[in-house]
Amino acid sequence: MVVRGTARNPAGPGLKSLNAIQMPKKKDIQKREDVGLLVRRFYGKIRADQVLGPIFNSMVTDWEAHLERLTDFWESQLFLKRTYIGNPLAVHQQVDDRMDQGIRPEHFGLWLNLWFATLDELFEGEVAWIAKNRAQKMSTMLYLKIFEHRKK
Repeated sequence: MVVRGTARNPAGPGLKSLNAIQMPKKKDIQKREDVGLLVRRFYGKIRADQVLGPIFNSMVTDWEAHLERLTDFWESQLFLKRTYIGNPLAVHQQVDDRMDQGIRPEHFGLWLNLWFATLDELFEGEVAWIAKNRAQKMSTMLYLKIFEHRKK
């Protein structure tokens, strides 16, 4: 009979305790490069998603320019810098029009789940929390405004 662990070290003699193994600590979002990493990793997932991928891939014609614009947008949102100039509401309403009013609440839920998962993979901290909070609020507002736009 082999007894591996002890009360002090359940992993066994000569092995590191699971409590002693530390995962590298994730950092918070601190600068534009972090935002760019987040945006690129996230939209890589979006483009590959079975539901969202076809929508985004049919609407975005220049992904590099789109990713830079979204990095500007999120840098503006997270660091209160005026790098983004545009009207995201009008853009999303136009996309919904081009999709014959096909944007559904489920699309926003899938988008948010991927956003949260990407943030959790890469970052932790106050700014990461703000990125989640802002995305959640924006998604609700965008869908409501898209729905109102349909009635016009």
